[in-house]
Amino acid sequence: MLIGHFTELPWQDPKTGVMGTSAFIGGETISNKIYDPEIGAHLYNRYIDEKLYAEEVGFEGLMMNEHHGTPFCMQSVTNVLLTILARQSRTAKLIPLGNPLPIWDDPLWLAEHLAMVDMISGGRLVSGIVRGAGSESIAHNTATVYNRERFNEAHDFIVKTWTTPGPFRWEGKHYQFRYVNPWCLPLQRPHPQIWVPGISSPETVKWCAEHHYPYVLLATQLEPTKESFELYRQHAAEVGYKSSTANVGYMFKVHPDETEELAEEAGRKYLSGVFNPFIQQGNESFVAPHIFSPPGYSSRASVARLQKFFVDRQTGKASFAQTYEEEVRKFGIVAGTPKTVIPKVRYVLEYLRPGTVFLWDGDGAMTHDDQTRSLRLHGQEIIPAIKEMAKELDLKSSFETNDGTGISPAVRAKAQAEDKV
Repeated sequence: MLIGHFTELPWQDPKTGVMGTSAFIGGETISNKIYDPEIGAHLYNRYIDEKLYAEEVGFEGLMMNEHHGTPFCMQSVTNVLLTILARQSRTAKLIPLGNPLPIWDDPLWLAEHLAMVDMISGGRLVSGIVRGAGSESIAHNTATVYNRERFNEAHDFIVKTWTTPGPFRWEGKHYQFRYVNPWCLPLQRPHPQIWVPGISSPETVKWCAEHHYPYVLLATQLEPTKESFELYRQHAAEVGYKSSTANVGYMFKVHPDETEELAEEAGRKYLSGVFNPFIQQGNESFVAPHIFSPPGYSSRASVARLQKFFVDRQTGKASFAQTYEEEVRKFGIVAGTPKTVIPKVRYVLEYLRPGTVFLWDGDGAMTHDDQTRSLRLHGQEIIPAIKEMAKELDLKSSFETNDGTGISPAVRAKAQAEDKV
């Protein structure tokens, strides 16, 4: 199993209240007139220090993400942090989940950037790719109705750029290049593994299964998550192979602390940050539907499936807002001392059987002290316990199976023929 660390890099400003219980505002619609670059500078460096400490205590993967125009995620250019960590970290896989392909008008530039990161890091890049939320397309003026088309074409272009000698031309529907011949290619051959995160779009699940790409569910409820993993297995069988734990991953909120009292105090801070409309994190705001899911962005099937993640299976009520008690009951938040956290983590692993897990911590209104206490305990007790569980349950990541997961079958076959893997 690969165990990774994640935090949303939330904006925290007690002077304006954009982090605490007084912030009844739309995270996507608040004006940046209240932005303070001095606070931003401090937070960016704090989060980099925490990422490096996460690697030091034993996390094997450092997950990053990207959102635009909202304070719940400060990382509007994931490749900046990715580039810094490529040089400053030493052993952890660098896992941006991921670059929103549809907003890139020049995917050749992205292919070059990621290749440089892979070389500088010594081959530790996992190239996560996403369609991006609706807000990404709005912020960067790309048509949401072409979101999936642009995603698919940009993916195909980047993979060809990494695996086909240039120069060559590309004449697509959304991208045209007269001369493709980058003087930088990934260290990993034929290319870094490609992973895709999401919240259970059936079209994306099927696409990942067809390409043999690991699909990572992002803090979704357990039962719909299990259904998505089963959907992946079904699609994999339809295209002729048996998927395994290596093909699926899961991210969930886990915060160990020194006492149960400290754990609950910090755990409640998950829900004290600026509202995150994409995942159930934050209960102090509202969703802006025209930004969260603009016209043309999602199919009816995706919308119907997404609703499952916000419906309480016991009460039948749908809501983005969840109390701390509700999140704990549904394993949306696992907080406590290591003694109480470990059995709950085991339950999640036994129920879902992912080959990769990302422990989401240090978020919302959590302080640097909250995060460093937790990271220390993750390293001392949680990570070793998960490793033992994974061995017992035979939960292997795509880096342990050597079956080509993360590389599409066509690319792998071509590389094997050319003796590049």
